Amino acid sequence: MIATTTATSTATTATAHTSGIHISLVAERIGDFLGLPITNTLLMSWVVVALLTILGVHIGRGAKLVPNRVQTLFEMGFEYIYDYIAETLESRDMARTFFPLVVTIFLFIFTGNLLEFIPGVGSIGFFEPSGAFTPLLRSMNTDLNMTLALSIIAFGVIEITGILAIGVWKYAGKFINVRSGVLGFFIGIIDLVSELARLMSFSFRLFGNIFAGEVLITVIIFFVPYIAPVPLMLFELFVSFIQAVIFALLTLFFIKLAIAEPH
Repeated sequence: MIATTTATSTATTATAHTSGIHISLVAERIGDFLGLPITNTLLMSWVVVALLTILGVHIGRGAKLVPNRVQTLFEMGFEYIYDYIAETLESRDMARTFFPLVVTIFLFIFTGNLLEFIPGVGSIGFFEPSGAFTPLLRSMNTDLNMTLALSIIAFGVIEITGILAIGVWKYAGKFINVRSGVLGFFIGIIDLVSELARLMSFSFRLFGNIFAGEVLITVIIFFVPYIAPVPLMLFELFVSFIQAVIFALLTLFFIKLAIAEPH
């Protein structure tokens, strides 16, 4: 049975029972496909991919040789980002390679964060036999599995790029250094640990900021509804944008470090 609730938070399920606010840390399961569980955060990611695909096709088909104002604005924005990537990597050829990755990461994360403020997200769903409410859509970045998957993709690209750019042995020499004495060896081990720690920092930074913001909005809505949540939602919208920028820029900067010659 499809139902709606008055809660607007997508990271939590808030109900006005006597027990207070119920916060779900784990994404809710809404079904199965070929034996694989389908969660509301996974469904939300599909919606984001579909929207970005439709938008990309529409913009591509509508592009004109003599651009209008909207097309000019898009072109100026993408040209600025492309030039910034080329300046960071010190190569326009490498910018051409990594521009799609960096921009896609930003658009995917920011769109997912933006949609969590759309009415119906987190408030339309169904009731379980136990009486618990399960929303059909939930902010995808409040699921640690989603942010970890993004981190693994970024981490894999960074490491593979470093290996292809300077070679296996030179790249490994950044972390296993036996020619610079004991101090150089331990510094290399520390660099290796920090390299692996990027998986955790990438995923938990995005997950923690988005989930904490949604929990805070839910609490404010529960205790002080209507007016008080509005400025907080505007602030969380800004945080959502910043988190998408940070994830994309860190990916770019770590690629820059990966292709640098060891010294």
